[in-house]
Amino acid sequence: MNSRERVFAMLEGREVDRLPRMPITMMFASSQIGAKYRDYVSDHRVMVEAQIRTSDAFEFDHVSGISDPTREAYDLGAPVAWFEDQPPAMMEGESLLADKSMLARLQVPDPLSGGRMHDRVRAMALFKDRAGDRKIVEGWIEGPGNQGANLRGIHRLMLDFHDDPAFVRDLFEFIVETAVRFGRAQFEAGADIIGMGDPVASLAGPRLYDEFIGPAHKQIIDRLHAAGARVRLHICGNTRKILRGMGQAGADLVDLDSMVSIAEGREAMGPGQVLLGNIDPVRTLCAGPPERIAAEIAECHRQAGPRYIIGAGCEVPRGTPPAHVRAMWA
Repeated sequence: MNSRERVFAMLEGREVDRLPRMPITMMFASSQIGAKYRDYVSDHRVMVEAQIRTSDAFEFDHVSGISDPTREAYDLGAPVAWFEDQPPAMMEGESLLADKSMLARLQVPDPLSGGRMHDRVRAMALFKDRAGDRKIVEGWIEGPGNQGANLRGIHRLMLDFHDDPAFVRDLFEFIVETAVRFGRAQFEAGADIIGMGDPVASLAGPRLYDEFIGPAHKQIIDRLHAAGARVRLHICGNTRKILRGMGQAGADLVDLDSMVSIAEGREAMGPGQVLLGNIDPVRTLCAGPPERIAAEIAECHRQAGPRYIIGAGCEVPRGTPPAHVRAMWA
């Protein structure tokens, strides 16, 4: 059973020869080939090389196009700050939609128009060509909460939920269309799974999640399923109060961060949901020791039961010792 077969077997509820391994590696992967992180996020060829070499060296079961949360917003014209060896970041004080009336002038971006979205689509095609017969190829999109914060500014968005819910619904409708179009383009280029990152969702609380963010998640997931893609839902942070809603969104795979136990996720989402996680990436995975890492992953597996994929609560930090990464499946 190769990696691709293993992950699909897990997602489909069939027996696997061992647990799949799908930790998020971005800066860790770039460091494995000595690349500056600006090159990793700007040139799909650098990303693909780093991901394949890292996946092979550590026996991961996937390669991934996750890199930073700014691609879609950048292609829409939002101001982004760039750094030589750190992820690009949104410029909160200069948000594209600081003036809400700007939303009516925006058009859903074409993922094949030569911008940063297109660079990720190209990554999917190259992943497919170089490793798609043996590894799961994972694309990535931004979820509605995170993309809303990217475009409007997180502080403004949080006020909008209360002060102007009609605007939020219009904004999320635009974001859903952007996410689906971007996800489909990556799937058509070679991705098997589309990851959707939405850390802002963990800050919204259950009422706002159920009213605004969760329904948008479900729309995106349903439409990507209709196109033939699988979907991974990744929400960083303390998601304890929105676990049930996350499970109802319909993702094939749900990540849990270290603030929430796997047992809580299993109770809220039921026995059929595939869960991934969720040791602390810094205090446990990076700091170790390896024996503790192995023991905590074993406990995650015990709590999750058979429908479980190995990973950390969020990204593997850049300075994590290689022996610590391997200890996750020692």
